[in-house]
Amino acid sequence: MTLNIAHGRGDSFHQLLQRSATTQANLGTIAALLKTTDTDVVALQEADGPSFWSGNFDHVGYLAKRASFGHSVHAAHADGIGLSYGTALLANLELQDAQAITFDPDLSLVPKGFVVSTIHWPGMPCVEFDVVSIHLDFTSRSVRRQQAMELIEALRTRNRPLIIMGDLNSEWQLQNSTVQYLSRELALSAYSPERTDLDTFPAFGERLDWILVSPELKFRSYRVLADVVSDHRGVVAELVLDNAARASAVQDACSLVKATP
Repeated sequence: MTLNIAHGRGDSFHQLLQRSATTQANLGTIAALLKTTDTDVVALQEADGPSFWSGNFDHVGYLAKRASFGHSVHAAHADGIGLSYGTALLANLELQDAQAITFDPDLSLVPKGFVVSTIHWPGMPCVEFDVVSIHLDFTSRSVRRQQAMELIEALRTRNRPLIIMGDLNSEWQLQNSTVQYLSRELALSAYSPERTDLDTFPAFGERLDWILVSPELKFRSYRVLADVVSDHRGVVAELVLDNAARASAVQDACSLVKATP
C-alpha cells in the first residue's frame, strides 16, 4: 500500500492550524485503515518526525505502534528548524539494508527523496526485492525528471528487483511523464496505466500515486481506496510472483547451498 498522509492533517487546509489531539485522531484513523487493509508493506509520504507544525511527535512511530507493524524505516528529507518529515516504510516483513536518499537540494526549495529497504519474499528467504517509498517534486516536470534520474542511479547499484510506491506527482498520459520515464528506464510495470478511473488526488482529478513493479511480479488486484484520510487516496495492490517455477528453483538452490558442508 502507498499513502501520502499529509503530515497528519487529514483533509484540512494545513496541519499548523489544528491541535495535536486532532493530528493524533487523524493518524488513529489512518492506523485503523492500515489494519483493515491487512497490508504487508506500506509506503508513506509526508510522514513527520517530531515537528512544531504537526504536534511535536513521531508520526511514523505512532502509526507503526497503533497499526501493529513490527518494522519501520523513516527518512527525514527535511530535518531542522523544528521540522522533520519525509518518506517511510512500515512492514510486517523484516526491512534490511535500508538506505535514505534526499534529492539534490539545489533542485527544489521543498526537500524530497526516497527510502529503500530489502525484503525477503514470504516463505522464500532467497528471493529478495527492494521496496521504495518515494515523493517527487510537485512544481516542475524538469525537477521531477532530475529526481527520477537520481533514484535510478541509486537503485541500479543495489541490483535487485523492485517495488516502487509513492507520490510521483505525475500522470501517465502527459508528455514527458515522469512515471512513464521511471517505468521505461527500470523496466517496471504499472497497473492499467491508461485507465482514467483510478484518480488518487481528487481535488484535481489526477492519478499521482503509483505502485510500479519489476517483471518478476504481477498484479493480482489493485484498488484506490475511497477512505478520506488525507488529500490523497491510498492505493492497495496484491502482488504475486510471476514465475512460480523460477522462484521455486531459486528456493531449492538456496536450500542446497545451506545443506552443503
